[in-house]
Formats: sequence, C-alpha cells, structure tokens
Amino acid sequence: MDNKETSQLSTKEVEKHVIDVLKTIYDPEIPVNIYDLGLIYEVKVNDDYHVDIMMTLTSPNCPVAESMPNEVEVKTAGLWSVKTAKVEIVWDPPWDKDMMSEEAKFELGFM
Repeated sequence: MDNKETSQLSTKEVEKHVIDVLKTIYDPEIPVNIYDLGLIYEVKVNDDYHVDIMMTLTSPNCPVAESMPNEVEVKTAGLWSVKTAKVEIVWDPPWDKDMMSEEAKFELGFM
C-alpha cells in the first residue's frame, strides 16, 4: 500500500471499505452476509490503517468457527486501504436474531 494513497483516506473511509468486504462473506447455513446477520460487533481502524474486528458466530458449535474468522481476517487484510487486520471472536453478548439488520430479518422471513 502506498503511503501517499492512504494518507488521503480517512479512517471512516477505510471502515466503509472493510464493511463492504464483510458484506461479501456469508454464513454457509444462512443466506445472509455476516455484517447484516449481526455477527460483526465492532470495526476499529486506527490512524495507521490497522483494523481490529470484534465478531461472534451464531453459536460456539458453528461449523465454520475456525475458518470464518480467518476468512474475515484475510479478506480485510487484502484490501488496498488496510495495512493489517486482526479478528477477535467474542461470545458476550451472545448473538441472537434481534442483532440482524432489517433487510436480513425481511429476507429470512422474520418480518
């Protein structure tokens, strides 16, 4: 990544890039992306374009518990506007369907 390119970006712009890539990652059992599903609790971008993501899974026994956080980290770190990315899995608060976006609830028939 070229410092000249990134110095013109705000952390909010980089956060938008990250959210856009998160919306391309889907839970294999639910046809909704992980961002709209409410699995992403926080995206933090510091002034050096390092990204920390706090996320959860639908359950601790989720079949993609090992692969999905890695996919999130790799795809986020692969963005031209990101220097590094780190994903932390958290279980508190536990995920439930109320964390989904309105669009996700509608798509899954909860509305």
